[in-house]
Amino acid sequence: MTASPEAVELAKVAAAAAADKKAVDIVALDVSDQLALTDCFVLASAANERQVQAIVDEVEEKLRERGSKPTRREGDNDNGWVLLDFNDIVVHVMHTEQRGFYGLDRLWKDCPAIEVPDPQGAPDGTA
Repeated sequence: MTASPEAVELAKVAAAAAADKKAVDIVALDVSDQLALTDCFVLASAANERQVQAIVDEVEEKLRERGSKPTRREGDNDNGWVLLDFNDIVVHVMHTEQRGFYGLDRLWKDCPAIEVPDPQGAPDGTA
């Protein structure tokens, strides 16, 4: 089973919104084979708490414009990690240090990546 086309599109919108607010290390993963709860994860890092909040606000706004509202929001920018659950996708916006500590990238490394726009402009996501 692979992620639905709608979930992939929402993941790309979320990744682009995060990139607009200068998120780094943006990764989208198709976790549909591993999880029954959602199709995609989007991971994005920020340098500080204020930037975490700016990214979260932008992701929520862009997905709301597409008719998706988060069903759940956990964490806050003061803790350095905010999780937004949109059912089909889950967006993790993390302080760079938190992301390194928790290692979600390593945990889900076997899941296929979804190509997302690179904030530096490289089409393949490499900088």
